[in-house]
Amino acid sequence: MTDVAWPLRRSAPRNPWFRQDPSVALVVAAGLYVVVLLLTLFAGTPGDDYFLLYVFPVALIAMTFGLRAGALAGMSAVAFVVVWVVVRDISFSTAGWAARVAPLLVLGLLLGMAADRLRWAEAERLRLEAAALLHREAIEINDSLVQGMAAARWSLQAGEVGVGVRILDGTIDSAQELVSDLIRRAGMGRRSEPLDGSAARRPPVP
Repeated sequence: MTDVAWPLRRSAPRNPWFRQDPSVALVVAAGLYVVVLLLTLFAGTPGDDYFLLYVFPVALIAMTFGLRAGALAGMSAVAFVVVWVVVRDISFSTAGWAARVAPLLVLGLLLGMAADRLRWAEAERLRLEAAALLHREAIEINDSLVQGMAAARWSLQAGEVGVGVRILDGTIDSAQELVSDLIRRAGMGRRSEPLDGSAARRPPVP
């Protein structure tokens, strides 16, 4: 069997920057919250819609951390809107509040839910790739064992005991190497090296 490199990480698409370093994404989102809050408090007139810029930190947190964080991000944006309204002494009707609050909350929930689903789909894809690879290599191991044992049997039936034993020993060593390679690439720390061939062929002590 040829040496097949473990393909999962190489085949996986590169994660966006906020997934690679969530702490940086959190810092950026916090900075955006502060900038938008300052704009709403000190820039323009009370009627300016700077609060709409809260969609950026809410979206960033939701896409980075998922549903729960997205909901918290939306509620945080709503809290900053309340601060803006109180400080600038602005009054809204019920419809006005709903028009400003609902989009922030819904955005955090929907993007967070979408991020969780994408994360689950990626994990499932990796699981299926790993299962397909193990299945393929299991077939190769089985074929190698069957062919080796068949050749050993033919040699023994032909009276070539020495040849048959050598073929059987080689088949056992090859099986140990293949299985140990699978264990090592699967990240199982123990039994990652082949057992000594002589120990594997030693008959059990009665």
